[in-house]
Amino acid sequence: MQTRNPVFTDLADLMTDAFGAARAAGDEARSVFRAQAERVAADMDLASGEEVRALQAIIARQGEEIESLKARLTALEGKKPAPSRAAAASKRKPASKKASS
Repeated sequence: MQTRNPVFTDLADLMTDAFGAARAAGDEARSVFRAQAERVAADMDLASGEEVRALQAIIARQGEEIESLKARLTALEGKKPAPSRAAAASKRKPASKKASS
């Protein structure tokens, strides 16, 4: 037959309360930190992730539109497509060396 020792019961209750208080303090610290970080981000006028994704979608659409307009312009002018900058750079002649006297 076991009997409950009141000292151990009180100690167990104290530890349970202490762990509960520590958890509550950690949750409170986390929420305060999050609020502070959000306030700093708002003060810095940073873009949200949703805004960045929206801008990326707009940029992608604009790039596609630019390419289609370039193709249309080329067709209207009746010319061959202009070479890219990399191709134009490879066709350049190397700088001539001056003869030293």
